[in-house]
Amino acid sequence: MEVRIDPDLCIACGLCEEICPEVFELGDRDHAVVIGDPEGYEDEVREAAESCPTSAIIVEE
Repeated sequence: MEVRIDPDLCIACGLCEEICPEVFELGDRDHAVVIGDPEGYEDEVREAAESCPTSAIIVEE
């Protein structure tokens, strides 16, 4: 699984970090970033992608 975030679509709502802080981080940035390997967190990553209000999380299986 490969995960990335489109910074042009991300509105920094923080939902992805709330769902899966092991993979996503917002911090003081204006968009979320992928900070960890999604291995072992596939379900949470998919949930974050499905929950993203702007579809900024791109998941490639």
